[in-house]
Amino acid sequence: MTVIDEPLEFVPLKGLRFDNRFSSQLQADPVAENRIRQVHGSFFSRVQPTRTANPQLLAVSNEVMDMVGIERSEVSSKNFARVFSGNALHTDMDPHASCYGGHQFGNWAGQLGDGRAINLGEVIGDEDTHFMLQLKGAGRTPYSRSGDGRAVLRSSIREFLCSEAMFHLGVPTTRALSLCTTGDQVMRDMFYDGNPAYEPGAVVCRVAPSFIRFGNFEIFTSRGEITELEALLEFVIGNHFPHLGKPTAKTYVAFFREVVDSTAEMIAHWQRVGYVHGVMNTDNMSIHGLTIDYGPYGWIDNFDVDWTPNTTDRAHKRYRFGNQPAVAHWNLAQLANALVPAVGEVDPLQSALDDFIPIFNSYWAEMMASKLGLPSLETDLSRDVADGLFDLLGAAETDMTIFFRRLMEIETSTELENVDSHTVVPLIDAYYSEADFHESVNGRLVDWVRLYLQEVKQLGIHDEERTAIMKTANPKFVLRNYLAQLAIDAAESGDITMTHQLLDVLRNPYDEQPDHAEWAAKRPDWARHRPGCSMLSCSS
Repeated sequence: MTVIDEPLEFVPLKGLRFDNRFSSQLQADPVAENRIRQVHGSFFSRVQPTRTANPQLLAVSNEVMDMVGIERSEVSSKNFARVFSGNALHTDMDPHASCYGGHQFGNWAGQLGDGRAINLGEVIGDEDTHFMLQLKGAGRTPYSRSGDGRAVLRSSIREFLCSEAMFHLGVPTTRALSLCTTGDQVMRDMFYDGNPAYEPGAVVCRVAPSFIRFGNFEIFTSRGEITELEALLEFVIGNHFPHLGKPTAKTYVAFFREVVDSTAEMIAHWQRVGYVHGVMNTDNMSIHGLTIDYGPYGWIDNFDVDWTPNTTDRAHKRYRFGNQPAVAHWNLAQLANALVPAVGEVDPLQSALDDFIPIFNSYWAEMMASKLGLPSLETDLSRDVADGLFDLLGAAETDMTIFFRRLMEIETSTELENVDSHTVVPLIDAYYSEADFHESVNGRLVDWVRLYLQEVKQLGIHDEERTAIMKTANPKFVLRNYLAQLAIDAAESGDITMTHQLLDVLRNPYDEQPDHAEWAAKRPDWARHRPGCSMLSCSS
């Protein structure tokens, strides 16, 4: 299928400074037509966004505005909504879609590419840092396969809110600049069950140092295009990892080591806050160790290591919460395989890959210690406390976020022999059902709290010190699935207020914010099995 692009008008936006390194330093697709096809020997295809019927700006992140250098006064201009919905271009933009491949659910899928994302270009932002601006849902590209290149409002709200929520939680992530509706209706079969329906279309502008993925390297190796593989490595080292020095085989290994480290840290953060990505394919893994592509993600309500939010993954649960570290390790192995032709040998890459597990465990131990208010998990007793906690959380339906937050309220001055059911009262609110909090669970909880207090006392940790550490690691507010769905319901009815309110609350997830305490509550029963609150699909 060929898309006929009507030339878009060029308009000004104050503050934007472009330096399009990716599209100026790497080989473009020589075919100018925007038709779906296999693209060989090229890194990207130039393609402009497709016009929409009636673009409207719904929300913007002022912090990201500042980060990329756009003057805040531009938000109220017509040009802002036109540009960031894909209906006009800034003079210096060089819109394009990237070519990459990937392993999906463990199987090689061949060429994938930016099927519904269009990079507008790279800007020089705050402190002379480079950022790529990318529209998601801006129309077909040569990589759209059978898709229409569009996105719908529900998935766009989820991506916009979660990108910013994750950043303020301290989780490495891409950012979101803006959310626009298009005025178009987009047909989607939300659960692939033969019941398609029209939904309002939307576009999110995403921001990252780059959107280069593991799959950008995989596609060239899979095709034997080693010259292109090496050119991409040289570009990445020179522009994103210049501290590693001149591009050589040794430098490529050092680059891989940094990706191993940053990926391990990112996954540890996911586990810390209870985030489940839902579709950890290699084309959804960033070389910068950033959370990327917010599709069928979800937040752990009741602690369950086997939970996945993705309907497509329901049978095999490859991307379940407890399996995310193992999948990251597997994905890194695929990146290592892709780098072998450039490095020339396997052993250095294997050595770097073997470090993933100890690096992840180190990050996780550090974060887990902070969640417990302990200086480390270096003692036998502290490790017993940590290990015993997750067995306890799985023994009954327990809200992970609330449990850790309420743990700050435990009276550590209580003598060990006096630890009883009264001591653990602050934790009861974390349980979803009184029936689950029966005598056996109560007894296990009391025993665990006694063990925890024993370690606190032995280490001589003062309560102020303990709670200060815990408050930085245990958010009160996360983007619970049902909250996102309520915001979507309101927006689809024309009310964007809750999206704005959530954005504000999630900017300070570790603060008490008593005026919004209801948004820190457990998942309500009505949301237990409702679409969008319990399970999602890759449909957007």
